[in-house]
Amino acid sequence: MKIGFIGLGIMGKPMAKNLMKGGYTDVVVNDLNKDAVKELVDCGASAAENDEIGKLCDVVFTMLPNSPQVKEVMLGEQGVAAFMRPGTILIDMSSINPIASKEIAAVLNEKDVDMLDAPVSGGEPKAIDATLSFMVGGKQETFDRYKPILETMGASVVRCGEIGAGNTTKLANQIIVACNIQALAEALMLAKKAEVDPELVFEAIRGGLAGSTVMNAKAPMMLAGNDKPGFKVDLHIKDLNNVLDCAHSVGAPVPMTAQVQEILQWLHNRGGGQKDHSAIVHYYEYLTGETL
Repeated sequence: MKIGFIGLGIMGKPMAKNLMKGGYTDVVVNDLNKDAVKELVDCGASAAENDEIGKLCDVVFTMLPNSPQVKEVMLGEQGVAAFMRPGTILIDMSSINPIASKEIAAVLNEKDVDMLDAPVSGGEPKAIDATLSFMVGGKQETFDRYKPILETMGASVVRCGEIGAGNTTKLANQIIVACNIQALAEALMLAKKAEVDPELVFEAIRGGLAGSTVMNAKAPMMLAGNDKPGFKVDLHIKDLNNVLDCAHSVGAPVPMTAQVQEILQWLHNRGGGQKDHSAIVHYYEYLTGETL
């Protein structure tokens, strides 16, 4: 099986490496960042342009920033879809609007090319250690066939429904993550202002009902003043824009999402778009004049 992998960013690069470590060694890669391409070639992959990936590969993975990039790569004038053979498949692991997933799938279906939308959660650390969570949309039989490939990159691979269901689930995930980070920042700053050590507060509550994977990942970063990105503010803004678009389309109320989106946008407007989304704590530091 020859596999194409397009998109070697913070997430895509370690995911492609884990795919190869998992035994899928016939991998062809491409990215605008040619240093990332070279790094994968040094690990045993081969490199090709998108049209060649479409012609050569049985499975094409994409891991790209947003809907416009996936549409351009797949459906643009020299897009991959134009070169894919009947019976092949696109597995899009990007986090995009589920409406866009359905549009891409419809075009591919006309060419007898299958598709799964399979966005992930877990950020860079889980991409590196292959413990990502995959939320997948598509036909049951297609999911069953390709699940073992996804399991080389993740610890959890769950089918959520038909095409678009994966990205709908990812939007729900991103609401919960963003609102958890905001609540964590707010709570730790309350402790700081009340002259209680935020680190001890974290240690005391992490094992109780308030504890979460988000807390365990982000509280130490906030306490250390570390905002090196595992998942960037700008990417979370992108995801929450997709949440708001989808919510408005289906009539779902999302007031908490709207509020945390404003905080993320505040960070972006002050040069923080490339910081980790745990930098939400900087908003509270600005309001209080305190450093956590």
